[in-house]
Amino acid sequence: MHLDMNAFFASVEQRCDPNLRGKPIAVIGSAHRTVVTTASYEARKFGVKTGMNKYEAKRACPGLIFVVGDNRKYIDTSVRILNILKDFSPKVEAYSIDEAFVEITGMSSLFGEPASLAKKVKERIRGELGLTCSVGIAPNKLLAKLASDMQKPDGLVEIRDGDVASVLEPLPVGELFGIGPKLTAHLASLGVNTCGELARFPVSILRERFGIIGERLALMGQGIDTSPVIPAGEEGEAKSVGHSTTLPRDISERGVIKRHILKLSEMVGARARRYGLKGRKVTLTLRYHDFFTFSRQKTQDIPTNDTRAIYSTAVSILETLRLKSAVRLVGVAISDISKGTGQLDLFEDGIKRERLLKAIDEINKDIGAFTITWASICDEGAQVEGSGVISPSWRPEGVKRVEVR
Repeated sequence: MHLDMNAFFASVEQRCDPNLRGKPIAVIGSAHRTVVTTASYEARKFGVKTGMNKYEAKRACPGLIFVVGDNRKYIDTSVRILNILKDFSPKVEAYSIDEAFVEITGMSSLFGEPASLAKKVKERIRGELGLTCSVGIAPNKLLAKLASDMQKPDGLVEIRDGDVASVLEPLPVGELFGIGPKLTAHLASLGVNTCGELARFPVSILRERFGIIGERLALMGQGIDTSPVIPAGEEGEAKSVGHSTTLPRDISERGVIKRHILKLSEMVGARARRYGLKGRKVTLTLRYHDFFTFSRQKTQDIPTNDTRAIYSTAVSILETLRLKSAVRLVGVAISDISKGTGQLDLFEDGIKRERLLKAIDEINKDIGAFTITWASICDEGAQVEGSGVISPSWRPEGVKRVEVR
C-alpha cells in the first residue's frame, strides 16, 4: 500500500486555522521572497503549482492567501501518520514527509481485505488528524505508487495481479515513478511512448542505449518491481548528506553568500555527525534568479564531517566561480560517504575541535537546533533559519533518506 497525503502542508494549515478552509492558499518558506511549496486544491484550480514564485502564483490566483510554513506542525503530523500506519503493519517505510509505503501482506486476518484495510487507515487519519489521503494498493511499490496517483484527492485504487497488463498497456511511460521528462523524451525517440510498448521493446537495445538502467526500464514496463518495504532503522547507508536554502532576496555579495554557506555547512556537518558519517567530496550548488542551477564539487584527502572543513572547501569552490548574476539559492552537500571514525586526529587542536563539535551537537540536541551556532551567522542579513519550508521529500527525524547524486 502506498499512502500519499493530499496537499499536505496546505491541508495542515487549513486544519489548524478554520479561516483558511475552503480558500485558495499557498504555503511558502518566508514572508519575504520564496517559491510555493504546496498549494491547496482550491488554489490548484487556478493553476497555482509547486515551484512558482509568489508573483507568478498571485497572477494565476489574485485571491491567493500566502501562509508561511511551520515545519514543527508538519513534522508532528507526519510522525502521527506513521504511528497510525504502524497500528496496521510493522513494516512501514517513510518515503517522504507526506508519503509512506506499507507492507500489508498477511494482514487480512486482522483487518480484512486490502481495500477494507485501506479504508480503515483513511478513516483513522481523517478522524484523528482531519486530513485526507490517497491510497494505492498493488502487488509491488512501483504499482502501488502509480495507483495512489490515479484518483486524487481522497482516492483509493487497487491494482490486482490480473489487471496489471491491461492497466499498463495504454499508460504513458512518464506516468511511472522514476521516469522523468528527459527519459520520457529519450524513450519517445525510440518510438516507445506507452508502458505496453516499453514492455515489448528489445531489452538489448534498451541496455545499449541506457546501460544497466535499460534492464530496469524493461521490468518497469511489465510492472515488475522487487524492491522491499524498508522500515525505519533498516535502510542502506546514505549516499550523500545535503541541505539547501532559498534566500530571502537575491544576493550578489560574496560575504553574505559565505555566511549562508557556513550555516548550511553546520547543518550538513551536524546531520552527518549524528549518524557517524563522513564525506570525501564537498558539493556547492548555486541557483541564479532565472532558476539556472549548477553544482561544483571538490574532493578532499580525508573524509570529514567537520563544519570548518566543509565550509572551507565550499568557499574554495565559490572563490573559483565568476558569478553571472545574483544568487537566489545556495546548497551544500557531502558525498562519497564512509561510516565510522575514519582517520584519528593526533594533534591537540584537532582533538579539541572534535570535542567542541560534540559539545555543540549535544547542547543543540537538548535545547534546540542552532541554539549555539557560529557568531558570523548571526551578523545582520545572514539569518537563514526559517528561510524556507523543509522539502516535501524530507523524512521525519531518525529516518535516513538515501540520496544518489
